[in-house]
Amino acid sequence: MTAVTNSPAATEAHGLTSEFEHEPVPATHRRSWLSVAAVWFGFPMILTNAVFGGVIVYGLGLVRGLLAILVGNLVLMLYVGLLSHLAGSTGRNFAIVAKSTFGSRGYAIASGFLSTIVIGWFAFQTGLTGATLHSTLGWNEPGTILLAGVLYIAVTFVGIRALAILGAVAAPLFIVLAAVAIGFVASQRGLGGVLGYGGHPGATVLSIGAAVTMTVAGFADSGTMTADFTRWSRSGRHAVGASATAFPLANFVSMAVGGVIVAAGAATDPDKNGGDFLGILVGHHPLLTALAVVFVFINLGSVCTHCLYNGAVGWSHITASKMRLLTVILGIIGVVAAVAGVWTLFADWLNILGVFVPPIGAVLITDQVLLRRRTEHRATATFRPTAFAAWAIGAVVAAVVHFTAPQYAEAIAGIVAATLAYLVITRFAGSSTGAGAATAVPDTDSVPAGETTR
Repeated sequence: MTAVTNSPAATEAHGLTSEFEHEPVPATHRRSWLSVAAVWFGFPMILTNAVFGGVIVYGLGLVRGLLAILVGNLVLMLYVGLLSHLAGSTGRNFAIVAKSTFGSRGYAIASGFLSTIVIGWFAFQTGLTGATLHSTLGWNEPGTILLAGVLYIAVTFVGIRALAILGAVAAPLFIVLAAVAIGFVASQRGLGGVLGYGGHPGATVLSIGAAVTMTVAGFADSGTMTADFTRWSRSGRHAVGASATAFPLANFVSMAVGGVIVAAGAATDPDKNGGDFLGILVGHHPLLTALAVVFVFINLGSVCTHCLYNGAVGWSHITASKMRLLTVILGIIGVVAAVAGVWTLFADWLNILGVFVPPIGAVLITDQVLLRRRTEHRATATFRPTAFAAWAIGAVVAAVVHFTAPQYAEAIAGIVAATLAYLVITRFAGSSTGAGAATAVPDTDSVPAGETTR
């Protein structure tokens, strides 16, 4: 498939930076560490994470809950960090990185799967924007969803530059309003018993393993597709540093805030709504309420724009099209689903599908990091059954744990199983050059001048 795109110069002549859907980001277009870090740092600083953190603490208590959240974030730090290093070292987006492991045509299965899941999350979070403002302030839900969707599509259309700006605003705003909410709780209820909060025996999350899985699953999709963001880094080291601002830092802080809200007894229906603190902010002063409304749009908009960007970059490469065109097409599909109300049906399915995501990243890491010396000069096969077999084994193991032993960390089980499976399969296959592939073609996605493939 031959991609037909505008040249970077032609794109920039219209005031928009090229998004390099079909080639590595050249050294001349790499961005500063601070800019890439803003993209990742602002992503997890969201109200949804406060909900997840609160749900975990409601079941496990504050100390055990925060411990589980920390473990999950350390797993994400290692997982996303290694994938980010690959991207920062080469400038390649997720789809291009996946070609080397899954094949020049096989990659479309993995990339298409992930790019579709993140559009589902875009629709879900866009619908949640309308539902949140409807339940809190009585806003018209369909109208709010439509307004939010249009705004989110417009921001994503601008590209990585807009995501960096949005992240730079979203994270500080979250920290400020979370501090205000905790301040209100402290003045009304006090925080003396927070550390001693032991959880609720009837909660949904009752094991550390389940809590770790919830933490990892929250960013398994976009975390696996981190290359779409960190390919803009000036080096692999910068890319790892940028992703570390999210995991463990921003992700832990945002989830811990929700945990404190629940532990202080200030949450409404904590088993479902966790540590959602929006209701604590409204009703005090018109200016604070207005700021809370802005917060909802910016906060959930951070999630929506990042997910839509992932989906648009992935599908634009698969279809040999342009990121901005796919942003509009996929964004409209997601907004229609949100306005129609079907977004409420997505959460359970997306969480189940999320079981199959971490093994994809595990196979990529094993192939291109652990086995790098054997694979870095390998020709790109059309289709690599070894990679798909390991992915399938990891997904099956994760699914078995999910349905039969949910008290354990299914995400970690899938990662470990896929890693071991790939090592064993490639060992017994007798070759790491794409056993079973019909043809092999040279890897034409060259590394930018001045970059290395370390």
